Amino acid sequence: QVQLVESGGGLVQAGGSLRLSCAASGSISSINDMGWHRQAPGKQREWVASITSSGRANSADSVKGRFTISRDNAKNTMYLQMSSLKPEDTAVYYCFVVDRGIHWGQGTQVTVSS
Repeated sequence: QVQLVESGGGLVQAGGSLRLSCAASGSISSINDMGWHRQAPGKQREWVASITSSGRANSADSVKGRFTISRDNAKNTMYLQMSSLKPEDTAVYYCFVVDRGIHWGQGTQVTVSS
């Protein structure tokens, strides 16, 4: 089983920045895609960004230009640098990795105050 531990969430004012981390451990074989989803109160979970094992990144239009996804394959760790945060970015952020199936983290709360 692959375990994911997220960190870096918290409370920030609009316009501020946060960096989320997602560290994978356990029965890792070969991690392919990694990424983030988020779920705001009363809304469906939505995809935020993802990155392939070769480093090709993609992100949702709502965060493009503000969020940057990256990964350190040697550490099995992924990052989401979030800048110019808006109140509508408030959500629980979940990381996922694809390694013989998809594995999810437990989520980290990000709250952006106006």
